Amino acid sequence: MSNEHLLERIEAGVAVLTMNRPESLNALSDEMMAGFMDALPRLARDASVGAIVVTGAGRGFCAGGDVKGMATRNEGSGGGGGPSMETRARGLRASMEISRLLHDGPKPTIAMVRGPAAGAGLSLALACDIRMVSDTTRLTTAFANVGFSGDFGGSWFMTKMVGTAKARELYFTADRIDAAQALELGLVNHVVPDSELEEKTMALATRIANGPRVAFEYMKKNLNAAESGTLEQVFDMEAWNMTRTGFTEDHREAARAFVEKRAPSFKGR
Repeated sequence: MSNEHLLERIEAGVAVLTMNRPESLNALSDEMMAGFMDALPRLARDASVGAIVVTGAGRGFCAGGDVKGMATRNEGSGGGGGPSMETRARGLRASMEISRLLHDGPKPTIAMVRGPAAGAGLSLALACDIRMVSDTTRLTTAFANVGFSGDFGGSWFMTKMVGTAKARELYFTADRIDAAQALELGLVNHVVPDSELEEKTMALATRIANGPRVAFEYMKKNLNAAESGTLEQVFDMEAWNMTRTGFTEDHREAARAFVEKRAPSFKGR
């Protein structure tokens, strides 16, 4: 269900979640994060949805945490009042489940990024399966600039994508990298002209949404296991999941279509 800070729509089997605080470059708010925590598990169960796109309203993807709000809260807690460190850490950890839901959820997820993606906003983009970015995109870890160490899983995702040495450099320096650099590093999948970003992203998302949805769910399980599991563990999982998907209606339809030399019509069953 949409709220003011996170808009939701479904078209052609694709759920689009739009962070909607353009005046603050879509800095994360409690309302926005609550919206994600409601939407992502619900869309994972929605049989009408085959892919999820996450994007930002206006000229940016997401600037990360609301630093202005943090400054206000810090001034108000100078006397030692407010929640304890343990309470704050538990609250942050709960919010960080958004990244896990994007990464581990059964539906393919696509970040549609234009303009800045910084801090936790970059982490959310990295948590998605695919990143489609415009030529206006600028990425930065940003945390060092505000004296933070990082959250929402960005250090894990970035290390997996670019290796430990480059990830450490990007975290320690908070350097900004443009779309071309991000593509070269392997942080993004495609760079397109800004005017074509939505068209190209929705075309890819719709193509995926119309694919074999059960197979994609198990494909994600295999790929996620490959990030940290042993080869033997991945073999075991692939054998089970390959056998499981062989019993789907989609597989039987694809086999018939191959013999009949036509495109398959997948039903997600």
